[in-house]
Amino acid sequence: MADSANTNEPESSDSLRAFGAVVKVFRERAGLTQEELAPLVRYSPQTVASIEQGRRFPQQDFVDRAEDVLEAFGVLRAAAKYLARRKGLASWFRQWAELEEQAISLCTYECRVVPGLLQTEAYARAVFHNRVPPLADEQIETQLAARQERQRLLRDRPNTAFSFIMEEALFRRRTGGVGTMRELIGHVLECAELRNVELQILPLEQEHHAGLEGSMQLLESPDHRWLGYCEVQRSGQLISDRKEVSVLQMRYAKLRSQALTAEDSASLLKQIQGAL
Repeated sequence: MADSANTNEPESSDSLRAFGAVVKVFRERAGLTQEELAPLVRYSPQTVASIEQGRRFPQQDFVDRAEDVLEAFGVLRAAAKYLARRKGLASWFRQWAELEEQAISLCTYECRVVPGLLQTEAYARAVFHNRVPPLADEQIETQLAARQERQRLLRDRPNTAFSFIMEEALFRRRTGGVGTMRELIGHVLECAELRNVELQILPLEQEHHAGLEGSMQLLESPDHRWLGYCEVQRSGQLISDRKEVSVLQMRYAKLRSQALTAEDSASLLKQIQGAL
């Protein structure tokens, strides 16, 4: 996923912990436990705990509900303003990243690089090192941290269905070298074993291709609304128009039928890995 060279400072872990500490103070002032606060803000106790511990970026609806429930005198909304910018992520991608946090379904077709949610550290570093103009070491570390933070979604949200369709060429291209690609394929195969992850490969020999206009992502929100996201160089577009989203859904459904099955995709990846 594209990152911007102009938004490279990581979201301070201290600022997240400070916000979480403020939430905890107001929660205890109200005489509530995390388990009691959770249904009032319509989040799980685990999410409340993660926010208080500074491990999770608070969504705006959490901030608004907690502000009202805890009668926080506007303190939570004021503090959240300093967390609004998801540094280390491109400015055009931040809104989508926030939507990912609550999605119940996520679909990704990628023809450029292996999706960020599936990347290893070595592969991600290789992608960042290939950026033009070059990134400074600090910028690479910042963007790597942001990418690794996003990757927790695969395991932190076991009830979210993840679908990935990727071009075979992504695994044939030896980005970062043979060792990096061998490790990446092993990691992708491990991710594919998760019950909430479906992985399909679109083979090079496939004559019919519904995704020739480029990569795309789709997600289903908790209220069952579908949204799309498409990205080009140095910009991205969130798509909410139902007609446009419907087109992306049709293309993605066609791609699913054109790609290899999950079992055949795993076999192909093992074959590519063995040949490295």
